[in-house]
Amino acid sequence: MSTSTESAPKTLSWKVGGMDCASCATKIRGAVERLPGVGDVRLSVMSETLTLLLDETQTSAATVEKRVNGLGYTTAALAQAPVAKPAAEAGPCCGGHGHDHRGHAPGHAAEPQGGACCAGHAESHGREHHRADPGHDHAGHDHAARKSGKAAGGGEADRGHGLPGHVHEAAPEGARWYRTGKGRLVLVTGALLAAAWIVGAVRHDIAYWAFLVACLIGVAPVAKRAFAAARAGIPFTIEMLMTIAAIGALFIGAAEEAALVVFLFAVGEVLEGVAADRARASIRALGALVPKTAIVEENGIGRQVDAAGLSIGQIVLVRPGDRIPADGEITDGTSGIDESPVTGESVPKTKGVGEPVYAGSVNREAALRIRVEKAAQDNTIARIIRLVEEAQEARAPTERFIDRFSRWYMPAIVGLALAVALVPPLLFAGEWSVWIYRALALLLIGCPCALVISVPAAIAAALSAGARQGLLMKGGVVIETAARTGLVAFDKTGTLTRGRPRVTDIVALGRDGREVLALAAAVEAGSAHPLAEAVLERARADAVAFVPAAEAAALAGQGVTGKVDGRTVFVGAPRHATSRAPFDRGADSAVESLELAGKTVAAVIVDGTLAGLIALRDEPREDAAAAMAELRAMGVRATMLTGDNARTAAAIADALGMEHQAELMPDGKVAALKQLGAGTTVMMVGDGINDAPALAAAGIGIAMGSGTDVALETADGAVLKSRVSDVPALIRLARAAMGNIRANIAIALGLKAVFLVTSVLGYTGLWVAILADTGATVLVTANALRLLRFDAGKPA
Repeated sequence: MSTSTESAPKTLSWKVGGMDCASCATKIRGAVERLPGVGDVRLSVMSETLTLLLDETQTSAATVEKRVNGLGYTTAALAQAPVAKPAAEAGPCCGGHGHDHRGHAPGHAAEPQGGACCAGHAESHGREHHRADPGHDHAGHDHAARKSGKAAGGGEADRGHGLPGHVHEAAPEGARWYRTGKGRLVLVTGALLAAAWIVGAVRHDIAYWAFLVACLIGVAPVAKRAFAAARAGIPFTIEMLMTIAAIGALFIGAAEEAALVVFLFAVGEVLEGVAADRARASIRALGALVPKTAIVEENGIGRQVDAAGLSIGQIVLVRPGDRIPADGEITDGTSGIDESPVTGESVPKTKGVGEPVYAGSVNREAALRIRVEKAAQDNTIARIIRLVEEAQEARAPTERFIDRFSRWYMPAIVGLALAVALVPPLLFAGEWSVWIYRALALLLIGCPCALVISVPAAIAAALSAGARQGLLMKGGVVIETAARTGLVAFDKTGTLTRGRPRVTDIVALGRDGREVLALAAAVEAGSAHPLAEAVLERARADAVAFVPAAEAAALAGQGVTGKVDGRTVFVGAPRHATSRAPFDRGADSAVESLELAGKTVAAVIVDGTLAGLIALRDEPREDAAAAMAELRAMGVRATMLTGDNARTAAAIADALGMEHQAELMPDGKVAALKQLGAGTTVMMVGDGINDAPALAAAGIGIAMGSGTDVALETADGAVLKSRVSDVPALIRLARAAMGNIRANIAIALGLKAVFLVTSVLGYTGLWVAILADTGATVLVTANALRLLRFDAGKPA
């Protein structure tokens, strides 16, 4: 039994320092997958993690690390986190282990607590990791082990970028470019090149040797990584092309150009790295929103602990001006909460006992006591970051095509360069040095670096920009699909509407409207029914005073009754009220008119007399009508799929100017989507568990941020602010990203086409070739980063 367990493949994870682009992940995957006993290789560029299944009877973990390290990256093994329990289940000594994995809805209730908590346990579980990146995805590797001096910490970031084999030393987060490995290479090669020029100006006879030394010292680290990649089975890398070009130039006596090419290559690497790091910085900034410490109250005594070690069920004190350290529920106090860091809403919301709050929000007015309902890795911000990280792993179809294209493109360029170097001298008596020089220039300009990063750079920027604006899309394939959307299908309740009824009309019959409302509120006081809550909310909003009714009772299926100032008051559906009081023609007409408008009507009867009517309806969100107009302007149709009755659905749809289908069960929504999806891409927007099948069946499923976890997990994306207007904004962002990608591909291929011809014809040399290649890479990266400033909410 033990032998079987020991020989079974294990899931292992590493933090890979310096893996910051899709090309990096492709190279690592290609090198690691060639090892025996390795399977299910998964890489996350955003979190710089490598996860795989490993049969250690065939290959050891140390061998995997050595292979990755040889490619120019650093590795640190991540410990597998044990499944933690809420404080009440963990026992009196282990409260600090609380990780609630049973649900993530904002209002999720914590289990009853028992025993004292040991929240301070965070030290033994990797305090520094949590400090460095509070929102980091801990799934499968929480509380990571660390290697001294390695680029494994969440607070360390790479400044590099590029094709397989590029330099990828990690540097402390926020470090200036000259403190990175690539920056140091630029300084060294620049200094050597300048020294060579100075020596050459003084001693012409040794100028060649000065440039030769400068070239060899500068190209050495590049060559080392190139040959490491070749040994791993990846011979065609930019480093290999660079090494061949530099060494070849030395053999034909072009030492000065070779040294200049090495320097320009290093400069290009730094520029690419600085530009690429900006896209990741916006995601890292999300994690920084969560405070590092929290004040836990136990037995009336407060103590400061690491916020990452908070347990479900603990009570934390949040003072005015402090950020909330965890998702939870207010147990004491009322205050204005600024949720703009999480939802983007600029106006603080006043919240009190029983209402949910989110980690990273700012408490503006008064002290609050909050019960923690989610562990650090499950809070709202952590989930946003995790969705973006996972989205990076889902490659767009365009990106996959370019990856396949580059696999044969690189060997083809090498073959073409060989032909340029050999055919003219052998067949047409060309001069060997001239055609070798042109072949080397062809190698440099032929590098597909700009083409390969043109898509992932734009995808990463779009995902980051969307995350900051509350628009989440799970990968490039979602962006491509969203950009093609021709029809959006909306659920009604909780999506187009807020999901709770409001009083829309008060029809007084022989009495004052405020009195009718006061009588209804008195009878409904204490009821948890949604319609009762709507009546009470309207009474509070209108400052209508009332005293709860005596002898209040609910009549199953009919309504409620009670005594108010000695009078018997009944509030219920008209069909049940007619047996308690006569309805004249005017009352019947009012009921019919209100019901035709899709409203629910409650009659108020006082001592056998009809006092008035109260109409309620789950009204559309304030921005719903404007969102439908935006979709129409973008050439996108909108329809509503709902399980509600046809009359109510028609009233809501007509008010919003959209198509609709009503009285649909979940499977009916799926069937409707299949029918609607014939000939066009359909986006489904929903929020509830019943919407999950439709979200999965649609071309692209988008969940409202206020929806259930089932909907959020099933969907391909989410609008975190739960605004209908964010749906056209998401489509707008996706279209902008695809336009950016097309421009990037045109820039990369256009520049290469021009300089490939000029290189073969001898019009451009080595330094122009490397400058053109680096320039194309920087151009496409800079163009992609323009998406970081894209305002998706602004109509074109």
